Amino acid sequence: MNRSGSQNIIDVGGGVGNSLGNTSDDDMVELEREGAPSTRPSGGISPPLDGSGLPEENIPGLGQYEDFHTIDWQRDIARDRMRHRLIVKKKKDSILELIRGAHDAWSGWLCVLVVGLCAGMMAGVIDIGATWLTDLKFGLCPSAFYLNKEQCCWSSNETVIDISGNCSLWLTWAEVMGFSKHESGAPAYMGLYFFYTLWALLFATLSASLVRMFAPYACGSGIPEIKTILSGFIIRGYLGKWTLLIKSVSIMLAVAAGLSLGKEGPMVHMACCTGNILAYLFPKYGKNEAKKREILSAASAAGVSVAFGAPIGGVLFSLEEVSYYFPLKTLWRSFFCALIAAFVLQSINPFGNEHSVLFYVEYNNPWLFFELVPFLILGIIGGLLGALFIRCNIYWCRFRKSSRLGQYPVTEVILVTLMTSLLAYPNKYTRMNTSELIYLLFSQCGVTNQEEICDYTNRNFTNVNQAVNIAEAGPGVYAAMWELGLALVFKMIITIFTFGMKIPAGLFIPSLAMGAIVGRMVGIGMEQIVYSYHGESLPWFFRGECAQEESCITPGLYAMVGAAAVLGGVTRMTVSLVVIMFELTGGVRYIVPLMAAAMASKWVGDALGRMGIYDAHISLNGYPFLDIKDEFSHTTLAADVMQPQSNEPLSVFTQGSMTLGEVEEILNSTDHNGFPIIISTESQYLVGFVLRRDLVLAIKALRNRMEDVSPDALVLFTTSPSTDSHLLGHNSLGEGGSNPVCPLQFSKIVDLSPVTIADKTPMETVVDMFRKLGLRQTLVTHNGRLLGIITKKDVLRHIKRMDNEDPESILFN
Repeated sequence: MNRSGSQNIIDVGGGVGNSLGNTSDDDMVELEREGAPSTRPSGGISPPLDGSGLPEENIPGLGQYEDFHTIDWQRDIARDRMRHRLIVKKKKDSILELIRGAHDAWSGWLCVLVVGLCAGMMAGVIDIGATWLTDLKFGLCPSAFYLNKEQCCWSSNETVIDISGNCSLWLTWAEVMGFSKHESGAPAYMGLYFFYTLWALLFATLSASLVRMFAPYACGSGIPEIKTILSGFIIRGYLGKWTLLIKSVSIMLAVAAGLSLGKEGPMVHMACCTGNILAYLFPKYGKNEAKKREILSAASAAGVSVAFGAPIGGVLFSLEEVSYYFPLKTLWRSFFCALIAAFVLQSINPFGNEHSVLFYVEYNNPWLFFELVPFLILGIIGGLLGALFIRCNIYWCRFRKSSRLGQYPVTEVILVTLMTSLLAYPNKYTRMNTSELIYLLFSQCGVTNQEEICDYTNRNFTNVNQAVNIAEAGPGVYAAMWELGLALVFKMIITIFTFGMKIPAGLFIPSLAMGAIVGRMVGIGMEQIVYSYHGESLPWFFRGECAQEESCITPGLYAMVGAAAVLGGVTRMTVSLVVIMFELTGGVRYIVPLMAAAMASKWVGDALGRMGIYDAHISLNGYPFLDIKDEFSHTTLAADVMQPQSNEPLSVFTQGSMTLGEVEEILNSTDHNGFPIIISTESQYLVGFVLRRDLVLAIKALRNRMEDVSPDALVLFTTSPSTDSHLLGHNSLGEGGSNPVCPLQFSKIVDLSPVTIADKTPMETVVDMFRKLGLRQTLVTHNGRLLGIITKKDVLRHIKRMDNEDPESILFN
């Protein structure tokens, strides 16, 4: 008898699976054309109800993933390979198919091109908007209210502007209230103080309210979640349209409020939102989660590119910090995307100068060999400050989550903003925009500088390019160092409370500011040491490097190195950090000091805590992130970790002896994400693996097609001859013995080649398999017989347990 057509077998697979993993609907159609087994009847049996041609789109959601679940990298990559082979084969059929093949080949480049264009334009608009709102706290331009202070003063004919940057066309709020231009008494000061605090509270409250009401996912930096998503985790809505819109508006308000935060991390999040939205315009990426992450990696590079004007640093940041799967073609596309984004941003020119970098510096003196010692000291200080910041911030965020404070996010934002504005205004270094502070600290004192920090005695300039003579620090320098010390303490403490609130908040700029303050203070100290022992009294290691009566120390360089050190201590970045810093400042000749400080910072930080701030927040939120940089060195076996333990029953399906009712009973009584399939309860040899979601959707689609599906219908998970022989003698008739019950064929949603390991496999090997193959689960066998299953959550909890941490902190699979 013909086994393939001896009975009515209803095929509900939908053409989404084969021995390599689930395939697309196009793949299934092609397989049928090439000679799928005939289902025509043999003998006097009625024709079968064959549904093998059911396309994937007839089962909505098939091949997709549930929210807060991990994707199956191997399955998605296999689907894309089969889709690509089918397209290549069809290209020979017609010109239309050839054009479709060319479009498919170029769709990746086209997608990252559009992402780069959108990211550049979005960053330019946000930079311009944030600058205007920030200046609005201090005054306005009556002749053109839409201009910020710098643009307003460009319109004036004045050649000399006062030290605060004000001009006749720009009115402070004290002047709007009726005080004279040069009045600086207590009433004018209190008026400016009042408006500064009022605008800060208004901006922060509006930002927090927008996030709370319209897009809760728009809060925070976004980089911890981006890292988790790129590792294969699904967070529905995190990269959606509303998140992009609300975050782009609220980040401008948060920055303008004067809070200790930056917009660089949120820029990465918004660029990834753009990449996710545009990926759906290209089915190659929109319908495949693994392929979509190639676009998101390129988008994250574009985010850093526009945040700092650092395209190469953005690519390295994506590679080093956020991406999990980074093939060579993704490197090229990330470079192209970052290039386009930087070009668009430079065309908009939100920085308002001839340079495409944010903190352009140009020092007269090169760095000297003996300065490596203070540079390494700055690296050590940066590692210490970074480790301290991470511990304090995680402690506060954990307290926020476990206390009633977490129930009132807007109130928390208002209180922190009030405290920030009240304490920041009296100190001019905390009152000014953080980016302006960093630029000031990076700058070299010259003829145009009138700040206290450049108040040196007996230093006279006749032109900008002349050599800088060594000089004694005046009272203004010491006053500035005192104020900078207070600013460092203030920014350190207030950033601990700010990062993690329910508003968009990046950490790059505050970290750079703290490091720049430390570096500038160390640089001034080194400069005064050289001055105190100038000439023949200099120590031997100074004397050969420093010419008499000429300065050989550049405090601005120390600020730049200190900024890199603290940022490295907080994030634990190395290669990408150095490249970002020299692109950020244009200081290519200072790569070696930056490298030395970055490495020292990472060594010290890793000695005090192995996680950077982003990894610490991933762990705090319980995301299933398996870091490829960590090592697992414990001597446990797969049998020690697999589920179930202690002879507990394992929920399984048999390949051809279960009814639909029995299958649905197991689905309803368990919450497992997938089920192994074995030959029979007596012979527990492994056959395959089926996902809960695919099975539920297939059954739902079947009931939508056929209203009278009997729960007594036999469910077939394979098409092997043994299965057909088995069904010939069983379940051919209904309860009354007269109505035949058609078996249901589910083989096409079954993965017939799941990844398996032996029970004696070392867990070190298992962890490497999960990292490098991107597995969601692996099945444990002994001589081919199924023993249990190990999921990604089991691996993560086992690692936590071995590290004496709470395994229950891993919340998702």
